[in-house]
Amino acid sequence: MDEALAFVDVMGRTGEGMSPSRAVDPGWHTFMLHTEEYDAFCRTRYGRFVHHTPKSRYRDRATMADAVARIRAHGFSVDESLWGTRADCNEPACCGDGPCC
Repeated sequence: MDEALAFVDVMGRTGEGMSPSRAVDPGWHTFMLHTEEYDAFCRTRYGRFVHHTPKSRYRDRATMADAVARIRAHGFSVDESLWGTRADCNEPACCGDGPCC
């Protein structure tokens, strides 16, 4: 859940969209399902609602690496095993994203 909160926080602060990894996305969805709490969190923290806009964009290593870099740039630590960006993550080992998962 920490990764999902960091992900939402960066989007809320910047107003820019990002793609979550398959491992992080369920955390965001779980939070959004608690609609009153999610709405209050967003409006209190960012002054607006942070919308979920599903896209068909493929979650490749570059997209995930960009999300990780942006989250780190905002002062968060990142568990790369949840983003598929660790050095030992590759198609055969698949750490959570890509067509092999």
